[in-house]
Amino acid sequence: MTDINSIDGTAERAVAYNKGAVNTAVSSQFWNRPDDERFLDLDTMLLQKATEARNSVSQTVQGKDLEIWAPEEVQDRTDTMHLEVRTPDGMHSQPTNWSFQQMCSLVKAPASYLKDLPSQLVADNLQYGINYHRPEMLKLYNFTNGANTLRAATGPDYGRIHDYEPIDMVRKMAREGDWKVPGVMDWSTGRYNPMVPVTKETTTLFASDRDCWMFLCDDTNPIEVGKLPNGDPDLMFRGFYVWNSEVGYKTLGIATMYLRAICCNRILWGVEGFSEMSIRHSKNAPERFLWEAMPALESFSTGSVDTVLEGVAAAKDAKVADDEEKALEFLNNRKFSRKVSKKILALTQEQRPDMLNSAPYSAWDITQGITQYAQEIPHQDNRVLVEATARGILDKVAA
Repeated sequence: MTDINSIDGTAERAVAYNKGAVNTAVSSQFWNRPDDERFLDLDTMLLQKATEARNSVSQTVQGKDLEIWAPEEVQDRTDTMHLEVRTPDGMHSQPTNWSFQQMCSLVKAPASYLKDLPSQLVADNLQYGINYHRPEMLKLYNFTNGANTLRAATGPDYGRIHDYEPIDMVRKMAREGDWKVPGVMDWSTGRYNPMVPVTKETTTLFASDRDCWMFLCDDTNPIEVGKLPNGDPDLMFRGFYVWNSEVGYKTLGIATMYLRAICCNRILWGVEGFSEMSIRHSKNAPERFLWEAMPALESFSTGSVDTVLEGVAAAKDAKVADDEEKALEFLNNRKFSRKVSKKILALTQEQRPDMLNSAPYSAWDITQGITQYAQEIPHQDNRVLVEATARGILDKVAA
């Protein structure tokens, strides 16, 4: 690893943001989370989520035994908005927006239509749907602290991984290593500063009553993978994000990567080696979390950077074309048109000013051009396919 304090005598460093891929997953979370879903530290997030789980209870009941109840006598407007799900053991709970959508989905009713009807009509429709379309077992997840709230309604085989479990896993990693909320790249100078205070405007830790989502990185311990045209080191650092929803809003997932910078909009720049896994909340989900997800993230956290450096070195040593014409043929064989292939080679040459048209092209050169070209593609699905082609070239070299 490179000592960041040895670079220009400061913690800031130059960034080759035009290399690698651009990833907007963190930015999407950042812009769509209100203040009350932004956390400054993992301890506070863990406490909130552990408290929610401690005050929630799961019960499996026969659908046909549920009563969907609304006030029979309507005194005022609030009576037309009151809805309860009642179980045979006397539990009365009011659905959240999310669990209401789940209930509607279970009986194949249009939630977007029912939500605007008086609760008396909603109760009749849902009761009919449950009695005739979903009489079998259901799993309910109720918040029982104060007014009972139905947090989730799922099938009986839903395998719940509580939000506090991945948060606790990430918190332990952060305590044992240098994992932290990332710094910020200054576009005016083109330099990245990892030492930025964590505020509501910079955090990458998010949680709501539906889910949790965390991004951490090891940006104070960069890895030098080469040199920039101006002679500065080309530096990357490790990062990962983890997400989960104990109420069925999304899967459990982990994504790991190497990146060069993250800007104030929380867009990841210069991403390499991106890898992702997800676990559906099926019957065996808790076991898979213990035996697959946790070891995978721990391995990434504690793994040696030598593998990365060896992979970069192998990609730089792997010659794929002796000249521009053979490089065009190499790209054509990977389903790039001749026009796009020429664009990729132009981008490759921009990143290596010392390269002449007759110079040999390495796997590293080509993949840098491909990932930079991918950044210009507006549609995400097409961009991901192009980035996957670049990753496939590097994977083949590493194999």
